[in-house]
Amino acid sequence: MLSLHDWFQTPPGRYLLAWEQARMDEAVADLFGYYSLQLGLPELPALRRNRMPHPWLAVDSLEALSLAPLAEAGEPRPRAALLTDYAALPFPEASLDLVVLPHTLELSHDPHTTLREVERVLVPDGRVVISCFNPTSLWGARQRRARLYQRWGGGRLYLPGGGDFLGYLRLRDWLRLLSFEVETAHFGCYRPAVDSETWLRRFEWMDAAGERWWPIFGAAYFLVAVKRVRGMHLLGPAWKQARRPAGVSVPAVNRQHRTPPGPQAMPFESEGN
Repeated sequence: MLSLHDWFQTPPGRYLLAWEQARMDEAVADLFGYYSLQLGLPELPALRRNRMPHPWLAVDSLEALSLAPLAEAGEPRPRAALLTDYAALPFPEASLDLVVLPHTLELSHDPHTTLREVERVLVPDGRVVISCFNPTSLWGARQRRARLYQRWGGGRLYLPGGGDFLGYLRLRDWLRLLSFEVETAHFGCYRPAVDSETWLRRFEWMDAAGERWWPIFGAAYFLVAVKRVRGMHLLGPAWKQARRPAGVSVPAVNRQHRTPPGPQAMPFESEGN
C-alpha cells in the first residue's frame, strides 16, 4: 500500500501534483496578511507564491518533517517547520490569516476536529484553502473496485490507501456548519485512471473536455473558503439597539497592531535536516 508521499512519485501522482500546484499558486498569490500556515504535504510548496511575511509549515510526523524544503532562491531564511497534532494546533485563537490543507483532512485521524481547529485559529475573514481527492470520479471508481477485490484476496489500490476521501458536498456542509463561506471551487484531472506516463499524455484532451462536459467528476477538487463571524447578529435588529450619543467615538481594530502568536505557537527553525 503506497503512502501519499510515495504515490506522488508515480506518473498519475506527478500529474495531480502539477495541477494542484498551479491552483495553489493562483489562489494564494493575492491573499494578504501576516501569518500563513500549511498543514502537511511538504512536497507541495503551497505558500511559495504568497507574500505574507511569516509562512509556516506544520507536519504530524518526523518522516514528513524530513521532507520540509529549504527556502527557495531569493528567500531570506529556511521555511519554519512545526511538528504538531492537526486536531490540537498550538496557536492562539484568531492568530492566523491563511491556512492551507493539501489532502490534510483525508489523512487526519479526526478531520472534523482538524477543520474546527482551523476555524479557531483563523482571524475573521481569514481564508482556508483545501484540496482533496474526489470519490465521485474515474479514479475514485477504480479505487472502490480495488478495495472490493482486496476483500477477495486480490487487487491493487490505485490511489493511496490511507485515510478517508471526503466528497465535495460533504465538505461544504462541514464548512457551512463552521460559518465558512466557499468563495471559489475547482475540479480537475479528468484523465482516466491509468498508470503510465504515455497513456496519460494520450488522454490529455480529456482535461479540456471534462471541464466543459462533466466538470464535477474530476479526480480532485480544490476550494477556497472565508471565515465569516456572525456573532453580531445575536444583538438583534438595529432598530432595537440603543442609539449612540453624539460625539461618542466608535472603537476600531487595526490589524497592523494585532498581537502575534504567543510563545507556545512559535515553531522551531528547520535547517533541512
